[in-house]
Amino acid sequence: MVKSGLIAGVDIGGTKTHLLVSQGAEVIADKVVPTADWRSWDRAADAAALAALILETAKAEPAAVALGAHGCDTDWHCKQMEADLGAKLSGKIKVVNDSELLVPAAGFASGIGVVSGTGSIAVSRNHDGEMLVAGGWGWILGDEGSAAALVREAARAIRNAIDHGESGDPLVNGLMAKLDTTDATKIGRLLNETRGAAIWGSYADAVFDAAAQKSPLAITVIEEGAKALARLVGILISRGADASHVVIGGGVVVEQPSLFEAFKHAMAAVSPASEITLLRAAPVNGALALAGRLLAG
Repeated sequence: MVKSGLIAGVDIGGTKTHLLVSQGAEVIADKVVPTADWRSWDRAADAAALAALILETAKAEPAAVALGAHGCDTDWHCKQMEADLGAKLSGKIKVVNDSELLVPAAGFASGIGVVSGTGSIAVSRNHDGEMLVAGGWGWILGDEGSAAALVREAARAIRNAIDHGESGDPLVNGLMAKLDTTDATKIGRLLNETRGAAIWGSYADAVFDAAAQKSPLAITVIEEGAKALARLVGILISRGADASHVVIGGGVVVEQPSLFEAFKHAMAAVSPASEITLLRAAPVNGALALAGRLLAG
């Protein structure tokens, strides 16, 4: 039986799932589990497992549940997941892309959410409620401004510098140290042997450390990454997104102030009227806000 006033917000990421449950104004449950513990990418099995996880966390059936789900990259994906979960739960259900949680988590009703973490993406809605997405193509094709892409572009910058007979930039030694080599010509081979966005992203500190040492190469890589993130926002604006609020979050931009400052500077050229917000709160707060709106109708 649905419990009146009980709501749940869920942030389903690629590695972890975060749940918040509230009754009225009081948060009564806050739980994080590995996404792999319940998600198998079998629709029926995942719907049953997620419903069970929500009920176990809430200790009752919520009247409204809002989810931001990694992998729900189109409206069709979201509606499909809503239907699957709706077959298991009786309350109101809303599913959005996990990147869409940033704007409500920052307290805004509409705007553009930008993620700069292991990957990167920008998501919004147009006036008809249609999902608009730019980026999110993965570290091999894109994800500019993400941790993995910053490392990719740093390696390219090093390659170009060495080809021109220049090897004294702090970025060269910094990335070599991360890769545990003293031979810069091995950077490409070593990165190729350690494929994977998460692994490449773990080397991103070398870029920011080098920038702090005034490395021209690293500073350029960071600035170009920030400009690429701003271009994603520009694409969404051209497609009808509301850019009054642009909220950026994710592990890289939150932990690296230089990237956020570069993003703000780049956004001044793309959309000077936009209010730029760095989200430090957990995105699941946005899911809980959406569940509250869903309950209120």
